Amino acid sequence: MTGISKRYPGVLALDNANFDLKAGEVHALVGENGAGKSTMMKILSGIVTEDSGKILLEGKAIHLHGPRSAQELGISIIHQELNLMPDLTIAQNIFIGREPRRFKFILNDSGLVKEAEKLFAELHLNLDPNRKVEGLSVAQQQLVEIVKALSYNSRVLIMDEPTAALTSNEINELFRIIKGLRDKGVGIVHISHRLEE
Repeated sequence: MTGISKRYPGVLALDNANFDLKAGEVHALVGENGAGKSTMMKILSGIVTEDSGKILLEGKAIHLHGPRSAQELGISIIHQELNLMPDLTIAQNIFIGREPRRFKFILNDSGLVKEAEKLFAELHLNLDPNRKVEGLSVAQQQLVEIVKALSYNSRVLIMDEPTAALTSNEINELFRIIKGLRDKGVGIVHISHRLEE
């Protein structure tokens, strides 16, 4: 991201900001509230449009027309406010809108579960894909959000304050997963205001 600027009424949120992220790299984006961390990452994930500047992916300029176009390019964001549907299962939440189908119109529930299990195995997670999200802890919901993001074959994973509601053991588990993703070549942005992270 080069020369990124964004102005809201009465506020210059970003002024000619630059940001580089390489494959297999973890960046902590740290700063006070209002410093522009989330705005920068919302631009990178297609949620907000920059007023000026360029976004390059593998050296080529890209134009994001919303979060879906970012996901199609392998850029995913996990927001601080989790975005799961409590009445659905873990597997249904991961693939909502992209469910495997038979004959183009019949949902393939067993295929859905198998795909979720493959993703869990890659991350060494012990989750039941048939379990409803409403019964999960905040940490487990965070893991479901990570798996959901990775189901898009993410090359860039942005996590906005992922540890805000987690215990120290849960934070350690999250960092284990982040290290594993880093080792697989995923570029990770960890937004925080905690310097020790």
